[in-house]
Amino acid sequence: MATRAVFFDVDFTLIHPGPAFQGHGYAEVCARHGVTVDASQFDAAVAAASSTLHNDGGTYDPEIFVDYTTRIIEGMGGHGPGAEAAARDLYEAWASCHHFTLYEEVPDVLRALHAEGYTIGLISNTQRSLATFERHFELDGLFSVAISSSDHGYMKPHPSIFEEGLRRAKVEPHEAVMVGDSVAHDIEGALRLGMRGILVVRSGLSGGAPPDVPVIRSLREVRGHL
Repeated sequence: MATRAVFFDVDFTLIHPGPAFQGHGYAEVCARHGVTVDASQFDAAVAAASSTLHNDGGTYDPEIFVDYTTRIIEGMGGHGPGAEAAARDLYEAWASCHHFTLYEEVPDVLRALHAEGYTIGLISNTQRSLATFERHFELDGLFSVAISSSDHGYMKPHPSIFEEGLRRAKVEPHEAVMVGDSVAHDIEGALRLGMRGILVVRSGLSGGAPPDVPVIRSLREVRGHL
């Protein structure tokens, strides 16, 4: 099947968070709200809170992410009214690109795909401005489609956000591939619509990918699956 369009998730697919969204960063924000947390418990707290984000693609609601962040803070030992206030600050800060770094191979891969004539799109469950994302990381002109769930109204894996991407890219589902790090949001959502999927698992673990879905550790592998 000929691929005409390649859609990418953003967070943990193209970019990763810096120190502000690690244990000590959480601890600093919490301290401003009078909440004491144990930074060493951050990874375990994230794992325990992850089920909060396992939604079926309903309407975009900031409270989902605030609740998720609050649970991380509580998992680090933080309690009281200041925990939710700290979570709201962290949610707002997530939209700021300067807290994030591109994975090193991303610019080269995107420019190579663009040069080869693929339509490239972004589909992200975020409140971040994707136009700002493009400018900040000097990726201007590479994306023909950019859809954030906060603007669209629905979150992945809701079919409408993928349908909107296909409509804007002017391609049929079988002509499009979705590349992302979430099986539930990126891969299964795309497969249900008739698109193909490529799962990014930088840890090297399979991540529970469905059969026939390629699992890659670097975006440099994407072109080999188109």
